[in-house]
Amino acid sequence: MKNKAQQGFTLIELVVVIVILGILAVTAAPKFINLQDDAQTATMQGVEAALSSASALVHSKSLIAGNDDLSFSGGDANATVVVDGAGNTVQLEYGYPDDTEAEWNKIVDLNSNDFTFDVASVANTVIIHPANKIPADLTGGLPANDVPSADVNCIAYYTMPIAANTEPTISHIPCI
Repeated sequence: MKNKAQQGFTLIELVVVIVILGILAVTAAPKFINLQDDAQTATMQGVEAALSSASALVHSKSLIAGNDDLSFSGGDANATVVVDGAGNTVQLEYGYPDDTEAEWNKIVDLNSNDFTFDVASVANTVIIHPANKIPADLTGGLPANDVPSADVNCIAYYTMPIAANTEPTISHIPCI
């Protein structure tokens, strides 16, 4: 009788390979599963860009009108600029848009089903976040250096200037 040479894998070798592939899949899966946070962060970067562009356009109109050193909340009724052909005006704080939802709705078009404005949590600041991702209590202020936390993430914000010859702060905090 001739001895046949063994061909193929044993059952144990097959099980070991499957276990190794399973371990690799478990370690690699979170990187691919986290795409939703990346997409939401990109969306908030887009909102930040919209806030920045709108603010720059309003500031340009304010410079042309010569009222960039006036404050509407300080009682100066001339601290406004016309923003469209229908004569709608935006209230200004030192040449930049005021921190109210009504003013921002005149100059940016964000779907209210997708985004929510928060103007009460942080003084002089408009916070915009996805409607399905509400940040925790912001009364303590925004995190330093825009570092996200479990409580505060996935927002774009605009902090209006509070003195003449200063610029607003416009930024976003990534989604986690």
